This record gives sequence, C-alpha cells and structure tokens, in this order.
Amino acid sequence: MTKTTSRVFNFSAGPAALPEVVLEQIQSEMLSLPGVGSSVLEISHRSKDFDAILNDATSRIAQLTNLPDTHEVLFLQGGSALQNVMMPMNFLTEKSQTADVIVTGAWGKKTAAEVSRFGKLNIAWDGSESDYNRVPKPSELQLTPNAAYCHLTSNETIHGVKYWDLPETDNVPLLVDKSSDLFSEPIDIAKYGLIYACAQKNAGIAGVNVLILKKELLQRCDDRLPSYLDYSKHSKAGSRFNTPPTFAIYVTGLVCKWLQEEMGGLANISQFNQDKASLLYNVIDQSGGFYSGHAAQHDRSIMNVVFTLGSEDLESQFLSEATQAGMTTLKGHRSLGGIRASIYNAMPIEGVEALAQFMVDFAQKNG
Repeated sequence: MTKTTSRVFNFSAGPAALPEVVLEQIQSEMLSLPGVGSSVLEISHRSKDFDAILNDATSRIAQLTNLPDTHEVLFLQGGSALQNVMMPMNFLTEKSQTADVIVTGAWGKKTAAEVSRFGKLNIAWDGSESDYNRVPKPSELQLTPNAAYCHLTSNETIHGVKYWDLPETDNVPLLVDKSSDLFSEPIDIAKYGLIYACAQKNAGIAGVNVLILKKELLQRCDDRLPSYLDYSKHSKAGSRFNTPPTFAIYVTGLVCKWLQEEMGGLANISQFNQDKASLLYNVIDQSGGFYSGHAAQHDRSIMNVVFTLGSEDLESQFLSEATQAGMTTLKGHRSLGGIRASIYNAMPIEGVEALAQFMVDFAQKNG
C-alpha cells in the first residue's frame, strides 16, 4: 500500500492537528532528549529529567493563563469521562446536596448523567428542544441557591455552540469542561472553581487531562473517597499519585511553548481563531441557503464550524471531493450529521482559506 508523504489539512474534532513545529521537535527529540541520552518515552516519572518536563508544562500553563495563587495545575488521566465521576464524587459531600448542570449539548448531557449517583441533580437549562443550537439567556437559567457547584461545557464540539459569557453563579463554584477551547482565548481563572480539558483537541495529544483547580475546593475531599478519585491525593502528589502520561505531558508543554513563542500568547491566538472562523461563517452566510449553519449566530463556536447542505447525497459528494482536495475528517458527528470543520489553534490559516474557497466553488457548481 502506498503511503501518503504529504500532509493534508486535518479538520478532525479530536485527536486533532498539532502545530508542525511541535511535531518536528518531537521527531528530533524522539530517540534522545537533549542532554539525557534516553527518549522521553523511556525516562522515569520520578527522575529529575521528567521533573523538568512537568515543571516546564506547569509553569507555561500558569504563564499563559495568568494563574492566580488561589488555583493550581494538575495533570490527570481518564478524560472527561473520569472527570464526570470525580466532580460529583469530590464536591457533593452529602447525598442531600445539589449540583446544577447547564446542558448545551452532548457533552453536558453526559456530565449530568453521573451526578445522581452522588447527590441531587438540577438541570438548570437543557437546549434539546432546539437541538442544542444555542446557549441559554441568563433569565432562562434555573439555578439552585447554595448549590454545591454549577457545571457547563464552554464549547460543544458536536453542535458547534460556544458559551461566550459565563453565567453569574454568586458563590457557587463554576466547573467548566474546556476540552475544546482551552488556550484558544484569554480566560479569567478567578471566575472558575475547576477547569478541565482533554488535551487531544487543543492542548496536546490524547492521554492527559489538564486541570486548573481552585485550591479551597480540595477541602471537600476526604477519606470517604477511593484514593485515585480524590483530587487532594493528586494535588499532594504533584500529579504523580501514579505514573502519569509522561509523553502527553511533554507534548502539552511543547504546545504551550508554541503558543507563547510562536503565536505570542492567548490574545493573539484568539484573534487568529476568530479570523479563521469568520472565513467559513462568511461563506455560509453568503451562500443563499446552500449551506446552513447549525448554531445560532451569537452562539457560534470558533473552534468547530458545523453546517449542513441540502441533502445527504450532496454532503457525501462534498466530503468525497474535499478529501480528494487534501481536506480530511470533515464529516459531522454521527448523532447530528452534516459537516464539521474543527479549526483549533493548530489549524493554519492556509487550511481554512483552502476550505472556504472549496466551499464557494462547490456551491457554484452544485447550487
């Protein structure tokens, strides 16, 4: 079988594209880390060499996010699926306590499904009636006074919906799944009780979950918890309660380095991402209905652009011709269908320009 030697524009929702300079550095250091004599895949997680990698990744995240002293960075495994269990297990200290969940898409729905095992669930808002094409207005939220916490997903990858303005929750900690938009824009960490993000979408590769946790929430953790599922155990062990995903942490550090040194920080990457998304949304809006965006305009994601064409046959033709043109993994999620262009930080502007022009040409030929 002939292997492809040239890189395509990979619009996958995750695992997703990485910056080429990061891939090149990984390639150059794969056999031996500089000054170490062993591959990053081989060194001990207790060694001074890995200490340097872990500390570098942690400090770069702190610098990028202007991390306040009230919060700390942790690296865990298990993805969002594990976080969906750990959050209610750690923060609902009694069965009588309530967790509010704002359900803006498939991932919020998965989060809500785990809460009732540990306490009371309040669905503060559910966008299923509109097929999750928007986020709620503040007046629509049915929040619980003195809830244990409130959870939302800041960017729903399947439906292409973005929560641009965080809700006011008073003194209730806000726990947010930022798997697909962490590091895509500046964030005010002080507003969050917990941020968690599977790295394989926008911050690295599969295998590590980046957490930014408010330290005072660790006071809710106690001996009722299985040891691995206790946030405080991971905090005390410096993300090494067990063997961490060393290679994935290494890659996250390199991605953060790229964001700092090549892209100039989160304000710059935010503008870059907005410019990319505008190219595609402008084509959709000016297509005369040939393309139909899923998300309401004011709630559109700049990470995942989701749209449909007039028929499934036309969408299949679109996907086939796009692949031939070097643009892959544009098929929408199986639960929604249509087309999904995931244009995370690492997607170059050239890739988005190529897709936008392809969309214009395709509409002219088939409209």
